[in-house]
Amino acid sequence: MTQLPTETDRKMGLVIDLDTCVGCHACVISCKGWNTENYGAPLSDQSPYGADPSGTFLNRVHSYEVQPEDGLAQLVHFPKSCLHCEDAPCVTVCPTGASYKRVEDGIVLVNESDCIGCGLCAWACPYGARELDAAEGVMKKCTLCVDRIYNNNLPEEDRVPACVRTCPAGARHFGDLGDPDSDVSRLVDARGGFDLMPEQGTKPVNKYLPPRPKDRLEQAGAAPLAPVTEEPGGFLGWLDRALDRLPGGRH
Repeated sequence: MTQLPTETDRKMGLVIDLDTCVGCHACVISCKGWNTENYGAPLSDQSPYGADPSGTFLNRVHSYEVQPEDGLAQLVHFPKSCLHCEDAPCVTVCPTGASYKRVEDGIVLVNESDCIGCGLCAWACPYGARELDAAEGVMKKCTLCVDRIYNNNLPEEDRVPACVRTCPAGARHFGDLGDPDSDVSRLVDARGGFDLMPEQGTKPVNKYLPPRPKDRLEQAGAAPLAPVTEEPGGFLGWLDRALDRLPGGRH
């Protein structure tokens, strides 16, 4: 069994803005692409174009319709991957020591050469963040793109996880959550970031920012948008006038 470090030098992790995420799955695709071509054994797919396709993913996006106690229902897109917990049960149950948490940055990884694919870590993880790669026979999980973030051969702007680099909505943020003055820590404080399932006692490093009620944006601190123009111009203006000239006008 692997022992967890009593403390880590840093707590590298993600902050995911549920108010901004549009559910486009760009993070899923970029994660799959990067980790298939670069880190460790490639993420495999089984019968991808057949009747019963399956595959290994390190990041997934789930969508839920949420009904607040007050206000209208809204659709929330919820990305989920390994949360790199401080008290990671996936590490302590591993019988071979393949799962471990790094002292230098708190990232939880799997040494694939020692993994026997027993699945105990997947059973222990309350977030369903680990998957067995059917082709490789080992457990796979988010690595925070450890092969990117320390790679000095990459431009500085690319030294972040692939999911963060590719998110078109800017909903994903990466940094040291152990540093109260870091950008991600300040963002969590400003927006009321929260842990996923804190009752599990795993102390996840990754945080989520809550969505704002879309039917009460002014109450949530969003200024109303001023109209660009009172009268439509260009093609829309022409179309508006053309419709007005039709017999009976517009319906």
